[in-house]
Formats: sequence, structure tokens, C-alpha cells
Amino acid sequence: MVPLPPHRPRLRRLAATLCASLLALAIVAVPASAGIVFPESGGSQNADDIKELYVLIFALALVVFVGVEGALIYALVRYRARRGRTAAQIHGNTRLEIGWTVGAAVILIFITAFTFIKLPAIKDPPPSDVDASGNPVASATLLASTNQKQVPGEGTRLNLRVNGQQYVWRYRYPAQEGKTPVLSYVDMVVPVGVTVTLDITADDVVHSWWIPKLGGKMDAVPGYVNKTWFKIPVDAIPEGSDRVVFEGQCAELCGRNHANMYARVIGMRLDDYEAWLGEQSDAIEAQQQEAQQKREERSGSGAGGTGGGGSE
Repeated sequence: MVPLPPHRPRLRRLAATLCASLLALAIVAVPASAGIVFPESGGSQNADDIKELYVLIFALALVVFVGVEGALIYALVRYRARRGRTAAQIHGNTRLEIGWTVGAAVILIFITAFTFIKLPAIKDPPPSDVDASGNPVASATLLASTNQKQVPGEGTRLNLRVNGQQYVWRYRYPAQEGKTPVLSYVDMVVPVGVTVTLDITADDVVHSWWIPKLGGKMDAVPGYVNKTWFKIPVDAIPEGSDRVVFEGQCAELCGRNHANMYARVIGMRLDDYEAWLGEQSDAIEAQQQEAQQKREERSGSGAGGTGGGGSE
């Protein structure tokens, strides 16, 4: 037998070390893993429902995997080749074949039924937990989906337009009465306890809006509006704080700076949110007035200079 070259063991150790390092990097990359095994949740009810559905299907798949692999390993060990023995010629077991066919069908029917039971709670935005004054309201049932324009019918609600651009998220807020509409970038500020519906689109290429703890991904496609929703619980704000923050980023490869296309959702109490929105609107209006004044000053000075030159 020809001996292996002396460098082969070193190459194998190097390959094993490299694989272990890549695996460690994948595990510690928390923003990319978004929960490592299960989806993140806790920020909105639809995110909790998504995780519940995921965990159930994962548990069933794990049971099937352990059963199949266990039977395979048992057969490999129990019926392994032995010297002096001839393998039995088995042509099938009708009961066993019928059993695993029926079992698989029952599992699929259960998963299908449970999915359709949970799907409305994931797709349909529920009523807000507070009214326009921030007072609690009774819950109600509302049927809507991500491709319908129905919105919660009780309490207050907030509809934002999310626009993906290379490489930033832009949010347009509904204008307060008599106020200038507000635009913000990267950080989305919303009131807790209020159902937030999102109209998601893009200016240039396909992006994907994703705040893991607030629900699933939703693509931002140029020329098309996708819809989704979330509702941060009223009690999500930590004691002694005035806000709760959820982080995410674009989940669709959208260009060379895709990795830096971050997003944050900041949840505030309704009074704090309205105060923030008013301050932003006032600041925008003041900047617009200042810009208009500067344009008028430049226009006036230019006209005066021309007139003086002509008189001379």
C-alpha cells in the first residue's frame, strides 16, 4: 500500500479548523441568524403566531427525523454483515407500508389544518388596543389580508408608507391636522398598543422589509405595494423608559451596500409619539420657511443688481 504524503494530515486538520471557524462565525452572527433556530418574537402578536406555527412544524419534523434515522441506524446495526451468514431476501411488508403511508398523510393533514387555523391571525391586522386618546378599547375581530385595503375598525390606527431605496428605508407618516407631513429615515417611530399597517414599495430595486421580532419579511418591489402590519403591546416599554426599540435590516440582496441597510422601529406611548410627530412637523415647516425666505432674498438681490447695472 502506498503511504499518504506527509502533508495530507496537516491539510485535513486545516480544513477541519476552517470549517469549525466558519460555523462559529455563523452562530455568533446574531443579526443574520435572527434567532438561530426559531424565528424571533415578542414584539408583535403576528410574530408570536409565526413562531408558534414554526415550532409546531419543527417538532413534528424532528419526531419524523428521529424515527426514520433511528430505524435506519437500528437496521444498520442489527442486520449488519457477518461472516458466514447470508442475508434474508425480504420482499416487503404490506402492513408496515400501509402504516407509514397513512401516518405521513395524517401528519400532513394536521399541519395543513393547523396552518390554516393560524394563518388569519398572522395575516389579518387586529384592532388597536387604545383609542385616539390612549385609553384601552375592547378587542374585536377583523378580517383583512396583506393584499386588501381593509384596516382595523376600532380604536385608532396608523398607516405608514415604507419606501426602500439604495440603501436606506424612508417612512412617510400621515399628517396631523394643519401640520406638514413628516418623513423619516432608518428609524420608524410608532405608538405602542396601536395597530400599524404598512404600505411597502421601493424606488429602484427589490428590497425586503424585516424587523424579526415584529413579524415576517415583506418584499419592497418597485411599482407595486405590498401590505403587512404589526402591533407592539402597550406593556412592551421597559419600566423607567419612554421607548422600546426593535432592530432589523433589508433581507434582500439589493446591491453593494446592502449589508448596511439597517432599520429600527421605536415604540413610544401615544402621547410621546404625537409630541414627537408634532416636533418633527414643526421643524420641517421651519426649514421650509427658512429655505423659501433665502430663495426670496436671493431672487430680490439678483433683481436689484440687474436693475442698478441697467440704470448706470
